[in-house]
Amino acid sequence: MNAIVRLALARPYTFVVMAMLITIAGVLAGLRTPTDIFPNIRIPVIAVAWTYNGLSPEDMSGRINLPFQRALTTTVNDIEHIEGQSLTR
Repeated sequence: MNAIVRLALARPYTFVVMAMLITIAGVLAGLRTPTDIFPNIRIPVIAVAWTYNGLSPEDMSGRINLPFQRALTTTVNDIEHIEGQSLTR
């Protein structure tokens, strides 16, 4: 470890150039990364799972699901379909 420090102190330009080369190589690798790694998904879907122990399905639907669905319709544009289910565990 001391040898690396001594070399860096003796040849500071070498380490500056190496740092610049690593930075440039990283930027070029990021720019050349193909964009099909993250494909466009044209199906806008959201799924929300609420867990609230102690409530019956009817209470869960009335107290949690319906107010959340109403809030979604007032805050999110262009919603085509909303579906909700209240199940027992």
